[in-house]
Order: sequence, then C-alpha cells, then structure tokens
Amino acid sequence: MTAAHYRLANCHSCGLLSRLEGDGAHCPRCGAHLHLRKPASIARTWAYLIAAMILYIPANALPIMITGSILGEQRDTILSGVVFLWSSGSWPLALLVFFASIMVPMLKMIALTLLLISVQCRSRWQPLQRLKLYRLVEFVGRWSMLDIYVVAILAALVQIQSLATVTAGPGAVAFAAVVVLTMLSAMSFDPRLIWDPLNDATPEPATPEPATPEPREPRASPDALPR
Repeated sequence: MTAAHYRLANCHSCGLLSRLEGDGAHCPRCGAHLHLRKPASIARTWAYLIAAMILYIPANALPIMITGSILGEQRDTILSGVVFLWSSGSWPLALLVFFASIMVPMLKMIALTLLLISVQCRSRWQPLQRLKLYRLVEFVGRWSMLDIYVVAILAALVQIQSLATVTAGPGAVAFAAVVVLTMLSAMSFDPRLIWDPLNDATPEPATPEPATPEPREPRASPDALPR
C-alpha cells in the first residue's frame, strides 16, 4: 500500500503531508497546489532534454572564448582549451575541464534518457538503482558550469589591462543553455514514477468475506413422530 493509494500527497513547497480531497486541492499550511505526481512530468522532461541535446552540438563546436590582443584574435572551443591545457603541462586542469564540461553534460543526458524510457515502458528493473542514478544526476548538475566561471573570471581580470581582451563566444551561451536545460529536465522528472509499476503489480490484500451460516434441517416436532 502506498501514499497514492490513500490519496496522500506531499507538498513540494513546505513538505506537509496532506490528504487530497478531490481535484484542485491546496496545502492547508502554505496554500500550494497539491498533486500525487508532477503534472506532465514526462512531457516536460523530454522537451527540456531534447532542447539540451540540440544545443550540445554548437556548445562544443562554436568558440567559447575569444581572446584579442595586438597580435591578433584567437577563438577557442572547449576541446581546444582542453588540448592547450594538456600540451602546456596542466593535465589535472585539462582533465577537470574535460569531465566537467564535456563528459558530465553528455552523461547527464544519457542518464535522463534511460530514466525516461524505463518509466514510459513501466519497467520494474532495478528501481532503487535508478533512483540513486537520478539523485546523482540532480547533484552533479550544479558543477557543470566550470567553463562559464573560468571565462567570466578571465574576462574580468584581462579587461583591466589595455593590451588584451577576453570575451565570451557564442559557444558559451549554448553551453550555459545546455547546463540550464539539463537542470530543468532533472527538476521536471518525478522519481516517484519509477515505483509506480511495482505498486501496480502488488496485489491488494483480499478482505475476508463474512461467513454465512449453513442452513440447518428443520427438526420434527414430537407430536409429528409416529407412535
């Protein structure tokens, strides 16, 4: 038996557990709208995820940083920056940028795709492990903006000098959009959908029916007996 079976819903604003009394119920504490599952969770998650997949290509193909000096202008993508850091001997920083800026967004999109497909197919495969995967995706989302932070710091430091300029390229905008869209996709996904197939497969306990008394044969009266 689950909370949904008893029409119990947890408020997403204040966390109060309340009973749903028909459609359009509101939290008695904060007044927020109550629902057993996030409305249109799968559709909104797919929409954010597909948009992130589309923008992931220009985020890695377009320059993320444009450096201008008296010697000319240089445009760097995420991958070219990783190659430069590796060739200059800063391999720990190169690995950090590679995993945080290339691998993490791609792995997040793969994980969310797996979760969405398994939920839509109502799969019962490893629900606890899938829930842990979702928690991991939700946790690492905030650490994917490393390149944007680096570009912002470099732009603020270099602009002080008059011999060079550092500006964010179009790839930085696409990359920031990818990170934001994957975070919105993870927030839109309802992890309770993972457990719904198991709850549907669990048979409800049968309520015992009241025993009906067996009919008794009528006894003959002593006057009706033969003498």
